Amino acid sequence: MIGGDHPIRVQSMTTTDTQDTAATVDQAEQLARAGCELVRITAPSIRDAENLAAIKAELVRRGIHTPLVADIHFTPNAAMVAALHVEKVRINPGNFADKKKFAVREYSDPEYAAERERAAERFRPLVRRCAQLGRAMRIGTNHGSLSDRIMNRFGDTPEGMVESALEFLDVCEGEGFRDIVFSMKSSNAQVAIQAYRLLAARLEERAPGEPGYPFHIGVTEAGDAEDGRIKSAIGIGALLEDGIGDTVRVSLTEHPVKELPVAFALARRCEAHWDRAPRSIEDPGAPFVDSGLAYARRPTRSVAATSPAQTAGSASLAMGGEHPVRVELDLGPVPTDVAEFARSLAGSFRRLRDVHCEGLLVDVVDSGTGERLADFAAALAEVGLDVPIAARVEAGFAFEATETAARLVVLVGVLAPDERMQTVAKAAVEAGLPVEWELRGRLGEIATLVDRSLAAAEAAGLVQQIFSADAELSVHAARVLAARLRARGDADVPIVLRHRRSSGASRDEALVAAAVDLGAPLCDGIGDAISLAGFHDPAHAVEVGYRVLQGARLRTSWTEFISCPSCGRTLFDLEETTARIKQRTQHLRGVKIAIMGCIVNGPGEMADADFGYVGSGPGTVNLYVGKDLVVRNVATAAADDRLVALIREHGRWVDPV
Repeated sequence: MIGGDHPIRVQSMTTTDTQDTAATVDQAEQLARAGCELVRITAPSIRDAENLAAIKAELVRRGIHTPLVADIHFTPNAAMVAALHVEKVRINPGNFADKKKFAVREYSDPEYAAERERAAERFRPLVRRCAQLGRAMRIGTNHGSLSDRIMNRFGDTPEGMVESALEFLDVCEGEGFRDIVFSMKSSNAQVAIQAYRLLAARLEERAPGEPGYPFHIGVTEAGDAEDGRIKSAIGIGALLEDGIGDTVRVSLTEHPVKELPVAFALARRCEAHWDRAPRSIEDPGAPFVDSGLAYARRPTRSVAATSPAQTAGSASLAMGGEHPVRVELDLGPVPTDVAEFARSLAGSFRRLRDVHCEGLLVDVVDSGTGERLADFAAALAEVGLDVPIAARVEAGFAFEATETAARLVVLVGVLAPDERMQTVAKAAVEAGLPVEWELRGRLGEIATLVDRSLAAAEAAGLVQQIFSADAELSVHAARVLAARLRARGDADVPIVLRHRRSSGASRDEALVAAAVDLGAPLCDGIGDAISLAGFHDPAHAVEVGYRVLQGARLRTSWTEFISCPSCGRTLFDLEETTARIKQRTQHLRGVKIAIMGCIVNGPGEMADADFGYVGSGPGTVNLYVGKDLVVRNVATAAADDRLVALIREHGRWVDPV
């Protein structure tokens, strides 16, 4: 059962040749025994669809009763056969009955209507068969495979994705068929979030107040390793935090069993939040921001923080305004042995080749820490770390940090006296330092804490101020904070997003938590800096921060790889090929390279990539620049070198260090 009050269902997809019954059954069994609740298998031809019967029979013989989903592209006849053998059929409206040749033409309204009806006629027999057999159906739109008709009318947009799906819904509802699941996948997490939200809104308009259709959530072609996990968690997690999503799949360019721990971490985390999440826009924790259906970064003022202990122009950090989203490392208490800690920190940071820590945060919470803070700043300078230090202070100890810190981070809770907040604000004004009000409390207390902080700043004449929130449901807390600042006429005050790694979390759980806590608000346009705490390895914490920014499409620090998770249609070893191409090209900052196993989404996703490597046949590859096919049917043995040459020809190549 999917939807309703049932748990979020986790699914994956086999990567084997569907006509290889033994290999497909073995992998499906591995997935089922690892907890996978739906197993999807590609059926690109009628022969593949027919073999689903043998696969199903062998799984049942082995005691595996996990529902199977047939994945269909281009071949309606294969879908008709597959429906006989599986519990669910997934079709893609972009290539099930329409053309995908990147043809550009204008459709008159009558022409458009005629083409739409032609597509409906090809789709209707499958709807009737699924209804007759009691099968479910997923209408799965992909950003990379919208039909030419939809592209010419709506463009390569979330709106086009939604319109494509709703056309097919009209056919289903016209036949009285409602066992439908929707998906709106993209390799761009921002696009996926916008498309799912738009579809949810459009479905609500069609049937106000009625239960909606279940959604299958995913970010397609996410890639592998930490980047793939983080990008997936940003898109999936942001939607689940909204209450959108009934079944998920994390699409990694790895063995499909490795997708499951990430998916379960996302599902269980967000399910735990749902009972406590706000439900309406009147609630201060409203699940959507004003721009929820279209990305727009929240415009903010620029706030500069320069350490008084440093020479003019050094150890400074500006955030907000036109500056990129900054990455800060929260170290906790000022270290006892400052010299040794500074050397250790410098050694860790030397591993960072393409990124750097832009700020440090330490706690100053008792008398005498200010002197140790100054010693720490000097120790950092001695080992060559010119990094501004922010000091987290309680109001009574603010003066301990004003001579060294570049920014005061003031803890504000319900018990913090207003007069002490004003005192620290005045101290900051006298020292020429900005103040970050770090609000700590429950969601329902955030608005009041914002009001009190603004009042303290006004009383002290403090203009250079920043806000952050440390509360349960951190994604909603960031939205509450932004909404309250806007309501008070201070919509341009910068916001810092904070995340602390849980000490007991696994690797996948830790990446998921960081990606959702930071990435979801960033995709809402909220956040001028991110700050990470609790990581054993400082360099890894900084890298995770930058990977979240890259996954949210806000700051590019490495090559971005858009690679599919492989399936039975893949024409080469995708994991090995992706690893090989990454080895040669991962130093190309700002370049997007797509590595696709076949033509289903490959050419479409080229529109979002600078260069594309797409399987075209056994042992051959097509190479793209954008969505233009420029090298056809090159042998796989020569394809890597030809791809590098293509990057050189277009002026995007630099030699690795």
